[in-house]
Amino acid sequence: MPWTAADIPDLRGRVAIVTGASGGVGYATAFELAKHGPTVILASRNEATTKDAALRITAEAKGARTEARVLDLASLASVRDFAGAVLREHGAVDILVNNAGISGGPRRVTVDGFEAHFQVNYLAHYALTGLLLPALLARPNARVISISSDVASRGRIDFEDLQCERDYDLVKAYAQSKLANLLFAFELHRRLHHTTISSYAAHPGVATSSLLVGRESDWGRPRRGLEHVLRFVQLLLAQPASMGALSALFQATSSDARPDQYIGPIGFIHGRGYPGPVKIPDNAKDSDAAQRLWNISADLSGVSFSVART
Repeated sequence: MPWTAADIPDLRGRVAIVTGASGGVGYATAFELAKHGPTVILASRNEATTKDAALRITAEAKGARTEARVLDLASLASVRDFAGAVLREHGAVDILVNNAGISGGPRRVTVDGFEAHFQVNYLAHYALTGLLLPALLARPNARVISISSDVASRGRIDFEDLQCERDYDLVKAYAQSKLANLLFAFELHRRLHHTTISSYAAHPGVATSSLLVGRESDWGRPRRGLEHVLRFVQLLLAQPASMGALSALFQATSSDARPDQYIGPIGFIHGRGYPGPVKIPDNAKDSDAAQRLWNISADLSGVSFSVART
């Protein structure tokens, strides 16, 4: 029998955080978690839409406990503020789903000066995990789930041009950021295996989302050729967000989850279907690249984990 959200165990008394939870796969992930009893912190950059998402969950899921928090991953100051508030008000976190992401548009930089895909999809999640490490260590068997993409298999960490200053291409930038998430997930496991924290990797396949919808104000221009093509493919192949969320939910809650596995849809071209183990791309198995990226990320973000590689 395939694994579904009905297999999520009782999570009462626990605390879960889902980034990018105001819509799409993030919302579906938060919704299914909330149905099983934990306090779910929905973290997204837009305060109004995040509050609305939290209210919808509590209205639809009996007894659900949610909190709406502003988290702008394009600002490391916002990441620090968010993590500080969680540490003060909760002290402990059981599940962290690093889900939020962006895709498309021209090259643009964040307020911190980093290429947007690199920071929002990867670097800010690296920093968030490090800042929340005391809260994760405060819970037995805490889990960190890093969300990647099947596109990561086409990615390359260009250490000579991490910010895509010399050669920007939206697919290249997106694939690099999603490969970085995979490298981070496995490197985090290597560094934390002697603790009670576990690190997992997942991808949602092709799922209904707003990645390429209504982003013109962010981009400073209308959607263009390749972005139209990518949106068409998404509309043609996308499964519901509720299905896309299953991979992350499995890794976040199942007793069968394993840190050495990559979970994604096992149906049509790994873009649709129920969750299961999928092939880890060869470029995500490079532990030297993972260690190098980790060290660079610590320098760029100013966040150092108090754990050592073994």
